[in-house]
Amino acid sequence: MALPALREELDLLPGPTLADGQPSWTLHDPARNLFFRIDWPTFEVMQRWGLDDEEAIAHDISRSTTLQMSAEDVRAVIEFLNHNQAIKPDGLSARQMADRMGDKQGGWLKWLLHHYLFFRVPLIRPDAWLNRWSGVAAFFFTSGFAWLTAAALAWGLSNVVRQWDRFMAELVDLFNWEGLLIYGLALFGVKLLHELGHAFTAKRYGCRVPAMGVAFLVMWPMAYTDTNDAWRLTQRAQRLKVASAGIITELAIAAWSTLAWALLPDGALRSACFVLATTSWISTLLINASPFLRFDGYFILSDALDMPNLHSRSFELARWKLRQWLFNLGEEPPEFFSPGAQRALVLFAWLTWIYRLVVFVGIALLVYHFFFKLLGIVLFIVEIAWFIAWPIRSEIQQWWKRRAVIAVRMRSALSLLLIAGLMGTLMVPWPGRVSASAMLRPAESWPVFSPSGALVSELPFSEGQQVATGALLVRLHVPDLALKRASLQARIDAQQWQAASSGLDSEWQKRMLVSQETLQTLRTEMTGLQTEQLQFAPRAPYSGQLRDLHPDLQVGQWLSGKEKIATLVREGTPWVVETWLDEEAVQRLRVGDRAVFMRDSGQGPVLELTVSSVDRDASRLLPRKELAAPAGGHVLIRERKGVLIPERAIYRVLYSIDDLPPTLTGAQWRGTVVTQVQAQAPAWRYLRNAAAVMVREFGF
Repeated sequence: MALPALREELDLLPGPTLADGQPSWTLHDPARNLFFRIDWPTFEVMQRWGLDDEEAIAHDISRSTTLQMSAEDVRAVIEFLNHNQAIKPDGLSARQMADRMGDKQGGWLKWLLHHYLFFRVPLIRPDAWLNRWSGVAAFFFTSGFAWLTAAALAWGLSNVVRQWDRFMAELVDLFNWEGLLIYGLALFGVKLLHELGHAFTAKRYGCRVPAMGVAFLVMWPMAYTDTNDAWRLTQRAQRLKVASAGIITELAIAAWSTLAWALLPDGALRSACFVLATTSWISTLLINASPFLRFDGYFILSDALDMPNLHSRSFELARWKLRQWLFNLGEEPPEFFSPGAQRALVLFAWLTWIYRLVVFVGIALLVYHFFFKLLGIVLFIVEIAWFIAWPIRSEIQQWWKRRAVIAVRMRSALSLLLIAGLMGTLMVPWPGRVSASAMLRPAESWPVFSPSGALVSELPFSEGQQVATGALLVRLHVPDLALKRASLQARIDAQQWQAASSGLDSEWQKRMLVSQETLQTLRTEMTGLQTEQLQFAPRAPYSGQLRDLHPDLQVGQWLSGKEKIATLVREGTPWVVETWLDEEAVQRLRVGDRAVFMRDSGQGPVLELTVSSVDRDASRLLPRKELAAPAGGHVLIRERKGVLIPERAIYRVLYSIDDLPPTLTGAQWRGTVVTQVQAQAPAWRYLRNAAAVMVREFGF
């Protein structure tokens, strides 16, 4: 069978030695500016293309080289060249060429999706301009410039250390509209220099740079430089320099910008240098240096390992390994590596998949929020389908093709049982429990505290004593109030004496009305003062038992303002356990559910409880500071002016105690309440939240 003709304009260039020691060649398609690395067997087949017969080519290669090839191997090479359009289209009709191109592009919908997700807009053809300026750019490749940059970085950092407070203050000042504008302009400039770094480095090693422009990744613009010609380079070090030139350029810019920030006066230029010295290059390194997307870090790693197409090769290896784990198919790996290299490539593939999952979901959410709701939903679905669902579908298709082999493998049955067990664990309802910090307290109690700084002058009762209604609980002495009362009483006595003597003097009779008004005012002040003093002599509003009285509290001791003295527990009041739970926990609770309570101290009996009430409305504040996370509780709060505000919606839950022990002392105890709640499938929580989000977001 005659072989199709190869395209005459293709270039075959020498390539680097591969990892297994065999030589390689680079096939260049100048029409599309694409490069393909071919191995030794492919090269030998292309050398003998003139034999025009698959069997003859295979026989000649096996006879004249150490390679042993068959006609099937030759057909695989022909298929590779045909798939990558290295074959002349002679003999094909326009309709056949259109069908082949359509098959390759996958239809208009696939073309539209691909060009929405990623497309390039070439803006300039810089090759001639780069040739003219290469002499000037050569200075930046010298060792002298490298040493100057290192010195500038050291000098700049030393100034930053000396002006650290000012440096941090300027970082805060950057977050405003003017700062964001400066950041945008500086970022545009550094990205342009980044791409010029790639371009001049490629030109330095004799490569052609046909285009520079803007690439759009999910409508997000990024500068790009076409350095595909670097595939011509046979030395790995040269390709590595071309790939890393952009990052090295930005590091050099950051070094000189740090020095410029330290030397320049205040102004827009100094702010721009600050941006270049801090946020711009850090964010650029975080993105460009990542090997998980096809940015600079990926090509640097590929060249450092001398492993072209690192992503696709590691992905194929990881998929093969996954099939081995799940089904033990016994297939040969797509490539042979040492055990250590194989494990590293499989791990790299899994890390890349996880990284891309996070990034693409984040991009999908950004796309959703950037567009109006309906279009945002459509684009979100496109993102998830293309980047996540489509690769999973492709792998499942591979499993389906191997279904006959998979069905008879023992490993397949074990994997199926494991998956079924995992799904059962997630989907079958399991008995659950909710644990939270809680307070054990009497249902009705009255706190006794000092309204302000005062001296204890009388303490009639001790801890645990019974108190009758109206009994004095404590008497506090406030010297300022006592002095104020004595002064006020003296003024009242003086006014009363003046009023009694007004009949003896005509002049005093004229002032009698004023004296009476003054006396009335003083008496009103005295009444208010007496009311205030009553707060320092609290009496029992009901009969009960005095609890939580400090054992060292004595007459003559000073108390601070708002300091708690004791708690009066009403006689016969029931005890309850009180806590606050979030919405998820409350949804699983029902009145009548059983629970237990254990004190934090570990002392005392375990109390049997029953859920008695669950509030329907969320609490805006947390009234029990003992349950706040800073105090060792479970409720996350933020404090604002002494008020505890929950971070999430919380609901008050009360528990009744089945059998209160008679030896219970104290007014309240903190502990842990564990409630047996309704059985629930572990996955139900996430499904419910996802459904709630879908209902909310799809509502128009």
